[in-house]
Amino acid sequence: MSLFSKMRLFALSGMLVVASLGLAAPARADTAREQLRTFVAQVQSASGEFSQYTVGPQGQTKPPQRGRFLFMRPGRFKWDVLKPYEQQIVSNGREIYQFDPDLNQVTVRQVNQAIGASPAAILFGSGSLEQSFEVMALPDREALVWLRAKPKQTDAGFVHVDLGFKDGIPHRIILLDAFGQTTHVELTALMRNPGLSASNFDFVAPKGADVVRMQ
Repeated sequence: MSLFSKMRLFALSGMLVVASLGLAAPARADTAREQLRTFVAQVQSASGEFSQYTVGPQGQTKPPQRGRFLFMRPGRFKWDVLKPYEQQIVSNGREIYQFDPDLNQVTVRQVNQAIGASPAAILFGSGSLEQSFEVMALPDREALVWLRAKPKQTDAGFVHVDLGFKDGIPHRIILLDAFGQTTHVELTALMRNPGLSASNFDFVAPKGADVVRMQ
């Protein structure tokens, strides 16, 4: 299963946000693109919580998931699904580990194989958005300003991702994948620039787990 199939469990997913900011943000009227650039420039690490649900192409809704996340630029993140079942995605900036406790299986892939044109690259990366995505503004709704990012790579695994911002912070992620499924992610309780270190993103496979390295 791809990284952002598991962000459907996101991510973004997703892929970072507001109940407990830790640092008050002033009201802003910037466009979503400007708010994203501000977020990337000023927020080097964060912790928070997420909830997400997926709607299938025929309108069927899968059970919602909840969990918590950490990230630290460039490219380090931890995405822990806690309910209704556990699942974990961890990136140390070089490799991404996807752990499924039910299967006791760890899938490992290089970051450049999995994150370059993914929603994680938008929120957790540090490169230019325009290098990998076509970006367009969307109408404001739900008191948020929105943008849509479409990957330039045809094999990214998703069609587009919509990001909703307020006060310089992303609140919502809506991901349309290549199978017609739409994942809705809400990010809450974000703490900006907490004291994280690279060791927060170390991953050790549980004893007895089947480790599969993707080429």
